[in-house]
Amino acid sequence: MPIPFIDLQAQRARLGQPLEDAILKVVRSGAYIMGPEIAQFEKALGEFGEAPFVLSCGSGTEALQLPLMAWGVGPGDAVFCPSFTFAATAEVMPLVGASPVFVDVLPDTFNLDPAKLDAAIAAVKAEGKLTPKAVIAVDLFGQPADYPAISAVAKKHGLKLIADSAQGFGCTLHGRHPIHWADVTTTSFFPAKPLGCYGDGGAVLSKDAGFHDLLVSLRVHGQAVKSDIEGRTFDHDPKYLNMRIGMNSRMDTIQAAVLLQKLTIFADEIAARNVVADRYAAGLGDVVGAPKVIEGGVSVWAQYTIETKDRDGLIGHLREAGVPTAVYYPIPIHKQGVYSGYPTPGGLPVTEAKAETVMSLPMHPYLTTDAQDQVIAAIRSYVKRNG
Repeated sequence: MPIPFIDLQAQRARLGQPLEDAILKVVRSGAYIMGPEIAQFEKALGEFGEAPFVLSCGSGTEALQLPLMAWGVGPGDAVFCPSFTFAATAEVMPLVGASPVFVDVLPDTFNLDPAKLDAAIAAVKAEGKLTPKAVIAVDLFGQPADYPAISAVAKKHGLKLIADSAQGFGCTLHGRHPIHWADVTTTSFFPAKPLGCYGDGGAVLSKDAGFHDLLVSLRVHGQAVKSDIEGRTFDHDPKYLNMRIGMNSRMDTIQAAVLLQKLTIFADEIAARNVVADRYAAGLGDVVGAPKVIEGGVSVWAQYTIETKDRDGLIGHLREAGVPTAVYYPIPIHKQGVYSGYPTPGGLPVTEAKAETVMSLPMHPYLTTDAQDQVIAAIRSYVKRNG
């Protein structure tokens, strides 16, 4: 029987009737957009992620775009980010008129290299064509970036810092969530994420009340918020008083209801993912390049990504053995034609090398030991036969 790469049905079965009841409650209520579950979920997510303010939104991509809009990032501005990530991280810069500047990653964790970031910012400043405004660090494959070092670099240059936790929400470093260091943390609730809904959705976690109010406005077409209406009379729905250019980025109420249920087991699932990761490391660490987690870090293991020089051969062998795999990411963003004209100060040799060797294995909290042993045995047999 083929092994599922991600088993969402096992999770659904575990949540059982309360999940279905929560969905049906929304259906019966008729409050399909911005229903009461939205505020409940935002509160619960903030408690889990240790953030005083949470804004749910339509997707993880929009979660990245909204802070840039709130900060006024636009034409002539530079936002620094890795190229070894999904396109959404860089996509939001052109969407607001700014330029992504691609920075290389560390060879062991695949996350943003603080020293290369510092050098890239200095190079852009020296060139004088773009104005550095922000940094987006990515919690790739589920583990935290080196936030103490990255935050120090951002503060040194006066830049805002976004923690892109689309893959890593729930990860910690020295017991703290990324929001401890970042100005905002963003995440995605795409179904395959460690904390995923049954459609699309995202969230922005922040620490400043005024900034959060601005996000609230931008989420719904630039609607008026309390501070906009103070001192004036407007006895109508605030969405009809438009104070700024915004977007439509509301999360469906059903998705909030699903996520409220999933949050109740999320900590347990993170622990289970780490058990799976530890078994992989024990079974594969001597035959392939096993992933390394930053010291003091706890990963949520969105992916379990190994390195091998014979990737195509191993992928083919595993396919024949009924083991699915995926490659994240075969073409770095800066190598994609539409992004090829954006700056890459100092080059990205680590990124380009890793794109040739990485591959991801089945990973989810419900991966059985028998299935995992099948994966490990198939990899070991291939390496033994092919050296």
